[in-house]
Amino acid sequence: MLLLSNLEFSLPFTNPVLKFLIILIIILLAPILLNKLRIPHILGLIVAGAVIGPNGFNLLLRDSSIILSGTAGLLYIMFLAGLEIDMNEFKKNKFKSLLFGLFTFSIPMVFGVLVGYFVLKFSLLTSILLASMFASHTLIAYPILGKFGVTKNRAVNLVVGGTMITDTLALFVLAIVIGMTKDAVSSAFWIRLFISIIIFGFVVLHVFPIIGRWFLKRYHDNISQYIFVLVMLFLGAFLAEVAGIEAIIGALLSGFALNRLIPSTSPLMNRIEFVGNAIFIPFFLIGVGMLIDFRAFFTDFDTILVAIVMTVAVTLAKFIAAWATQKSFKFSADERRIIFGLSIAHAAVTLATVTVGYNIIIGETPTGEPIRLLGDSILNGTIIMILVTCTISTFVVQKGARNLSLFQSTARDKSYTENEEKILVAVNNHDTVEELINLSSIIKSKENKQALFALHIIKNETTDVLAETNAVKILDKASHIASATDMHLNKLLRYDVNILNGVLNVIREQKITDLVSGLHIKQDISESFLGELTEGILSKSNATVFIYKPLQPISTIKRHIVIMPNHVENEFGFPFWLDNIWNISYNTGAKIIFYGTEPTIKVIKNVHSEHPIDADFITFYNWKNAKELSNSIKLDDNLIFVLTRKDEPSYNKNIKNISVYLNRYFKSNSFILVCPIMKRQTVNNTVELNNPSLIEPIEKLDELGKTIANMFRKKP
Repeated sequence: MLLLSNLEFSLPFTNPVLKFLIILIIILLAPILLNKLRIPHILGLIVAGAVIGPNGFNLLLRDSSIILSGTAGLLYIMFLAGLEIDMNEFKKNKFKSLLFGLFTFSIPMVFGVLVGYFVLKFSLLTSILLASMFASHTLIAYPILGKFGVTKNRAVNLVVGGTMITDTLALFVLAIVIGMTKDAVSSAFWIRLFISIIIFGFVVLHVFPIIGRWFLKRYHDNISQYIFVLVMLFLGAFLAEVAGIEAIIGALLSGFALNRLIPSTSPLMNRIEFVGNAIFIPFFLIGVGMLIDFRAFFTDFDTILVAIVMTVAVTLAKFIAAWATQKSFKFSADERRIIFGLSIAHAAVTLATVTVGYNIIIGETPTGEPIRLLGDSILNGTIIMILVTCTISTFVVQKGARNLSLFQSTARDKSYTENEEKILVAVNNHDTVEELINLSSIIKSKENKQALFALHIIKNETTDVLAETNAVKILDKASHIASATDMHLNKLLRYDVNILNGVLNVIREQKITDLVSGLHIKQDISESFLGELTEGILSKSNATVFIYKPLQPISTIKRHIVIMPNHVENEFGFPFWLDNIWNISYNTGAKIIFYGTEPTIKVIKNVHSEHPIDADFITFYNWKNAKELSNSIKLDDNLIFVLTRKDEPSYNKNIKNISVYLNRYFKSNSFILVCPIMKRQTVNNTVELNNPSLIEPIEKLDELGKTIANMFRKKP
């Protein structure tokens, strides 16, 4: 038994349990207390770190445990930024990211050199190193964006891409300065650095996705998947250091590499965000606060002068870079706030640079004191600059993110119709529940957290108690999987005369817009199954139907191949299922390849111009020759077949052979059968089909494409 008298309460505290308790209390109370004052909790954690740190009340030392946890938190921030970036938007705006990266690097570099050399009277080498600190930035306010749901905004994507550019260039400057002080900058230095970076980039961006896809296809345990992600994060960071660049660049690239393997709506992504925001990132912020010495404001005039000049110069330079970016690309004022707010914060690379510069001795005073490349005044001034810039960053980003979130919510509310998105998942097998829920979370709009229903039907004549027990277990499993994605699932257990009747009644009662059902991986699809489906659910319901056979996790799919019949664009249900396909790309980043006739492809290209995604378009007419199509299908492809019926404009007689095609040519691929809804009218409480002849083709395909694009739910 541990006696109270044996506990050590002298300052700073050394008891590991007490140290961890103090930090957890800060992490718990900072958001609660500061939310009432409208102060971002990120700033509160930094200030709390300064208060309890060695320069405050000296409750805790910034020892190896704090440094270790803080390093992990910093890498986690950069990894999340790479993981959550919209890859479609990033590809679309890669040149914009490049230009912003050059703006936010070159403008602060110029300011830094001029201020250091002419205002602060530093040497040219010191001024260049000071300017490199101005040029870099840390995405310290990035977690705020997740709170407001704007991480996929184009301005955010632009800043994340630009961060990699400016931080890499700033670290190059640091490496050059270090080499110059050691007379090590030579052609061999540049060749070695260039080759190591090329090898590092290739391994992370090309080998990491292969390893990740292999692991996630074979191991479905939640804990194993999360630990695997952490391994890849820190492996990428370590490889960056081996290549001679900062670990944060490796963490960011690791996020890029795994981006398409971890959908934004998946349980794994939810775990990654939860643990990072709850533990790793707060430790980093508290550790940054522990570096701050408030006494420097009152004890050293040189420190105050350097801190004021540095802070004013870097703030002005970063604002000009953000303003130039806004004007170049006609962004909104709130998007400029996001750009400026994210790029003004200085921590990671700045700390690394000032620490290295402080440790470089370039001479001695007559009294034998060392002359450092970056002296005490710059070191202390940098810490003050970090506090001020992080404070500005959190307030500006919070304001911009709140305004963008409000605007998106208003636009989304206007775009929603009375046919609001509701997805029903028919669950009847333990083995397929997880993938059906995953598919449902991917085809829905990310913002809708209340749209999911799970249904299990028991026939009325069934009296077996085990059947009900099994049904409850299946529904509980579905609810557990959905909760892991931070999404509410409505469980429905129903007794009915038959399964079809039960599904149709629930669709009408709950006003379901989409139905997701599944086939077991060992079950082949038959022509009789398609017939029952077409004559049953499709003809009598007003929901888009997705029949899914998962042979591998949907997160590991590289491409989704959408095969469409002729004239499908003229059907009433076309915009609805196409919106779901678009969501697959938005939520997973996977490439969508559309196979269809020339008019259909033209319409979808017009939709694509309004809502860009990673997509290819291939003209396809020959439904008879499925073998020809199979030659272009790869193992990690998912097939999406759009089905129609005889009384539809898009009917093709060869579609009835789809069961043969799937069983013969695509047996190793996952597939989804999409059954579009038809236009209907209600008469005397019964649902009747409208005459298909009333659905007239629109001759102007460009106009049709834009009309369909406007029907989509608002995209991020």
